[in-house]
Amino acid sequence: MSEPREPKGRAPREEGALRLGTRRSKLAMAQSGLVADAVSRVTGRPVELVEITTYGDVSREHLAQIGGTGVFVTALRDALLRGEVDFAVHSLKDLPTAQPEGLVLAAVPEREDPRDVIVARDALKFADLPRGARIGTGAPRRMAQLNAYARSHGLDIETVPIRGNIDTRIGYVRSGELDAVVLAAAGLNRIARIDEVTDFLSVDTVLPAPGQGALAIECVADNADLIAALAELDDPFTRAAVTAERSLLAALEAGCSAPVGALADLLADGQIVKEMRLRGVVGTADGQTLVQLSTTGPVPETHDQAMALGRELAAEMLAKGAAGLMGERAH
Repeated sequence: MSEPREPKGRAPREEGALRLGTRRSKLAMAQSGLVADAVSRVTGRPVELVEITTYGDVSREHLAQIGGTGVFVTALRDALLRGEVDFAVHSLKDLPTAQPEGLVLAAVPEREDPRDVIVARDALKFADLPRGARIGTGAPRRMAQLNAYARSHGLDIETVPIRGNIDTRIGYVRSGELDAVVLAAAGLNRIARIDEVTDFLSVDTVLPAPGQGALAIECVADNADLIAALAELDDPFTRAAVTAERSLLAALEAGCSAPVGALADLLADGQIVKEMRLRGVVGTADGQTLVQLSTTGPVPETHDQAMALGRELAAEMLAKGAAGLMGERAH
């Protein structure tokens, strides 16, 4: 088989360098840069970033309209399968729940802060926003939970669908077009802009997207040496937690733009970890109806055990009517 060709217009790669496929956004480049440094440390090889444009980057439609599932990852996966890059870094919450043939999730590094945050005008907290405040977010999941919280606490807010990178979204607040926007804490941490946050949303108020705050490092399944090297970056608890969360999402047959929140965490007695708790929520975007449940079980020691925890909670949520609340189903 001939050697894969370098992407058109790029200089030949450095001798022995590993090619890391990444989206072009500032956040994706920052995330990939962190992973590149870590991979260089464990392999002793230089890593070069190969920028790839995905459909989700060029489309201006809202995620719910374009389907959400896979729009930020398909081009990266195609580049892996064509041999144009050696491995790719994704925001794990963007990954479809089904793993494609020929690729393997080689590592899930330790998770960043999974919470959502508010960036509001005049340094306002969520609870202090004025009546009629306009809050921007691209996620039906966030809309459902924010509107539900507002209803139950007597707040008068309007959630506004938006798209765009972090600069664009915060720009809506700076320009006065919106009173606040909701973003992921992890992303702002990774680009060193966490000081712009005016309020951290408790996971008791807004459960994050399944896998939020975690990264996924993917490579081809037949590269055993690279898989073994990347595995050194894997965090077993983070992998177990996101596996349970994504199992819930898959069992609900929901895409990554559906209004589903999930978070798995450890329950400890002092220094002794006792159980894993998995919380899930599905709701209508207006917040009028939510199905929110949790389950606990032994800390998963295997992939199958983590999957089982997610399926168990999904079954309970479906029995409570969750299926009727999801506007977007996986195809």
